Amino acid sequence: MDGNALFIQLAYVVAAALFIFGLKGLGSADTARRGNLMSAVGMLVAIIAALLDQGIVDYQFILAGVVVGGLIGAAAARLVQMTSMPEMVALFNGFGGMASLLVGTAALSGDANTFTLITIVLSILIGGVTFTGSLVAWGKLSETISSGAVQFGGQQIVNSLIVLAVVASGVMFCLQPENPQWLLLMIGLSLLFGIMAVIPIGGADMPVVISLLNSYSGLAACAAGFAINNNILIVAGSLVGASGIILTQIMCKAMNRSLSHVLFSGFATVSDAETEVEGEIKPISVEDAYYVLEAASSVAVIPGYGMAVAQAQHVVKELMELLEENGAEVNFGIHPVAGRMPGHMNVLLAEADVPYDQLLEMDDINPRMETVDVAIVIGANDVVNPAAREVESSPIYGMPVINVDMARTVFVLKRSMASGFAGIENPLFYKENTRMLFGDAKESIGGLIREFS
Repeated sequence: MDGNALFIQLAYVVAAALFIFGLKGLGSADTARRGNLMSAVGMLVAIIAALLDQGIVDYQFILAGVVVGGLIGAAAARLVQMTSMPEMVALFNGFGGMASLLVGTAALSGDANTFTLITIVLSILIGGVTFTGSLVAWGKLSETISSGAVQFGGQQIVNSLIVLAVVASGVMFCLQPENPQWLLLMIGLSLLFGIMAVIPIGGADMPVVISLLNSYSGLAACAAGFAINNNILIVAGSLVGASGIILTQIMCKAMNRSLSHVLFSGFATVSDAETEVEGEIKPISVEDAYYVLEAASSVAVIPGYGMAVAQAQHVVKELMELLEENGAEVNFGIHPVAGRMPGHMNVLLAEADVPYDQLLEMDDINPRMETVDVAIVIGANDVVNPAAREVESSPIYGMPVINVDMARTVFVLKRSMASGFAGIENPLFYKENTRMLFGDAKESIGGLIREFS
């Protein structure tokens, strides 16, 4: 092995190590930025080593792509709102899938052996499904298309026929790689199946879908790595694929649903009679809410997507500090699927410098809930819905939720009585210990801050 080859292999090892340590850093909020930076440096090292390994000497198009892509990425990272971060992640997954599809297609050559052809098929199929599936997920999250499950009679039969056609076209491609029609048919079917696989899944399941598509993008990259015989791409794809699967399982456990149920069932529809809730809504003013909070010694804040929409994380931090100065203990209850992507609430609160040790997971906050004087629900709906425990006919029955209804008093901050992303009525709003503080969450909390001041 000459010096150049040794340098390239050492660079691959360094890049792989940076990926692993970076991924480990992403497992904790206080090390996430460092982990993200390490992974980015690892990717830069991997790209440079891969270019040297391929013996490429004309870098003009590569440099142009780096500049254009870097500008687009920097602009997107700066301009995207935190409320749109789930949609951005979905697009990232999709572009990763399309990149693998293109790499797999470019790897096709006249002397490709059977193993290479199979890896090309996998990179194209998984990449295509990831691309269009992610676009549909983006549309549902942004509500560009209906966030509800799109279902029709015989849908599973149609999807099964598409899968059979995908497999058949892949086999024929391996047998006749010189015939372009099989390649084009395989690409078209993979793109179609990505759409058909995601449209029957409701918006409330999108956190799980994003995690799964993230895993798909990694598997597609891994297959592309085998297709072009690039070890670091195989390593990176395997890491993304494995971590995505693990995260998907965590999300499914948090919803008490199997992955097959998420992918093939969606939320069942319920009749109006089943969702009708008896009771009376009891609104409360900012002034009255202040008097209750002023006397509280224990407060739990339960954030949801509404907090992201109102961009209220900074005023929430300010209110937390005022409550603590008043002698109250303040904690945050974080449900694993709160928001519209895994870790959405953690990112928002970390942005406002909320201490990490006050961000309690659902299993940690629930045992304390009966001792909480005031639970403040900010824009959360489905993850605090007691119907998951009490109403067997509810589509979310059995899903673990944060038991805010067991607190002595519950403040629910909402703009209106509209249902959550799952479209399910919430009996919490009608309970005796619940008070509704209507309006923009940021303005309502700002009013409480002024009362304390």
